[in-house]
Amino acid sequence: MTTAAHPAFDTDALRRGIEADTPANLVSLYADDAELRIVDRNTQPSRPKVLHGRDEIAAMLDDVYSRDMTHKLEQCVVQGDRAAYSESCVYPDGVRVLSESMLSLRDGRITEQTLIQAWDE
Repeated sequence: MTTAAHPAFDTDALRRGIEADTPANLVSLYADDAELRIVDRNTQPSRPKVLHGRDEIAAMLDDVYSRDMTHKLEQCVVQGDRAAYSESCVYPDGVRVLSESMLSLRDGRITEQTLIQAWDE
């Protein structure tokens, strides 16, 4: 008896998606029913911003990628149905953003993400 392997999370696709000029490839890594929780100085842990579904996540990423800034995947670790990564961003004026994400995965897609971010002020 053989067991069907679940699709693996594609860290190269994550890098290409994060570092691209548009969010299309990054959005494709999310499951239709994905949930994204964002914690930062404006949406603190007791009241995080929560996006439900790929469409809401795509709208947020469209806004982020419409800004003049660069994105870089710094590190990514995958273990089973979990992954974590660090991302750094820089605006042309030198303002930096750093984010850390913890992911839950299903069939190679992101189903849950908690993103914690901080930026220069």
